[in-house]
Amino acid sequence: MANEKTTPPVRPNSLAAWIKCLDDVRLPVPQASHDRVCKAIRDNRSSLRDIAELMQSSPSLVLSVMREANSHTHGSLAEPAENLEVALNRLGLKRAEDLLARLPSVPMSEIPVAFRQLVLVSRHASQQANGLFGSRLARLWQDIHWGSLLFLSPLWPMALAYPKLLDEWELRVIHKGESARTVEQQLFGVRLLDLCLGLTETWHLPIWVSQGYKLLLNEQRLLVKALHIARVDDPLRQQQLLDAETNLRRWLNQPANTVLLANGLAMSAQESWTCPHTQRWQYLTALYLQQPLGEVQQQVHQQAVINARDTVMPDLWHPALSLIWPWHVQKIHHGLLPAPPPTAEALALWRKRCTELLVEPSRFANAMHLTTCAKEALVASGMQRVMLLMTDRAQSTLRVHQIDGLPKDAANLSLDVVHSTLLQRLLEKSAQVRLTPDNHTQFSALLPPILRRLFAGEHLLLRSLSCNGKVVMVMVADQGGGPFSETTVQAFGKTAQCIEKALHCFTNRGA
Repeated sequence: MANEKTTPPVRPNSLAAWIKCLDDVRLPVPQASHDRVCKAIRDNRSSLRDIAELMQSSPSLVLSVMREANSHTHGSLAEPAENLEVALNRLGLKRAEDLLARLPSVPMSEIPVAFRQLVLVSRHASQQANGLFGSRLARLWQDIHWGSLLFLSPLWPMALAYPKLLDEWELRVIHKGESARTVEQQLFGVRLLDLCLGLTETWHLPIWVSQGYKLLLNEQRLLVKALHIARVDDPLRQQQLLDAETNLRRWLNQPANTVLLANGLAMSAQESWTCPHTQRWQYLTALYLQQPLGEVQQQVHQQAVINARDTVMPDLWHPALSLIWPWHVQKIHHGLLPAPPPTAEALALWRKRCTELLVEPSRFANAMHLTTCAKEALVASGMQRVMLLMTDRAQSTLRVHQIDGLPKDAANLSLDVVHSTLLQRLLEKSAQVRLTPDNHTQFSALLPPILRRLFAGEHLLLRSLSCNGKVVMVMVADQGGGPFSETTVQAFGKTAQCIEKALHCFTNRGA
């Protein structure tokens, strides 16, 4: 089972208890990857390098193999394996096969989203590390690759066992700006950095991983000093400042810092390409590489796109998705400009579709016919991303009926209402919720994570529609995540009224 040993009944509140709890969590391996590796291990023609390359498609399998290989090095003369091929060689094919048999093999769609999202960030970090630093430090590429991939791995079991704790931490620390130390004491009873370092040492992960956590815990002054120098525009002046700080220069040039820089870039990009966190890591990377900030930003964006080609999935958010938007849409997304109002031609089509919705008796042959007309009305009103969901009889599940401007696979989604208090409220009676920067953190936390990812941004409209006194549909729409055109907001409300009348007319057409 995918969730075996992933839902401990009591939340730990000490460092030792957390380490024991998370160390016991067995990470799921995607079934397709599990099958390929098992087949390769049984094939006498497969080399260790072939098997190691196949394992790379599943970071959770990589971590499990390295933990198993290093679990017997503590107290011995052997150094912990620093990369997968060495770990696999030390483990041997028989023990590797036994390990695979013990790990949960689960279809990708059944692996929890929170876990897959965090692994995606780790894979993005590894791509950034390889692209930015791999060729520059070619002799150390293995250390860079495995260190950057596994840096966030102490949080992977947390994402399986306590995903809501991580969600709340993100909401309060990243979005609301609360003190990380205070929030972590309340949620975990320990600092997350201490927990990550503890697991890193328990698992004997590559040394650069633990060095990164020690730096964040103990050397923040050096980070701040480096950041001040990184923000100086003149390269010559930068070099002079570094020359005057010998310890800082020596510390900055450590190759181990590549692991931390890559993960800082990947983690902060999940929030935004223009947020202060992202800019700080870009400045530090530019200082490390001794390159202009603009060049580094371009390289970072290119690596994000390369990574997204291999890792992006319809229910996960990859920051590369926002890079494909034109510049004017980027400005809209980041709240600089409101979306333009719909054109006269678009409004003419909107009026036509609304008129069709209001025709009596109903002209629609089936529900799909009706919702197609409804979706086209919303798009004509100026909405860039639209999702129409219908309830089941028990009102426990919402299933997607129509989408526009979203990945095709989003059409197959179904949402369990029990996991979202906002959806529960919308299903009680017809209601509308408008998310803005002022209330976004409050309301988005109440939405299913998949909707937050599909409708990234701070501006969103949700509305539930009733028929015969019972909510039967929920509309979700935005204009790319940026501020709405007020014309489009007004059209959204009128469209909702038309759809509600169309639903009533269609449902009672035989009466």
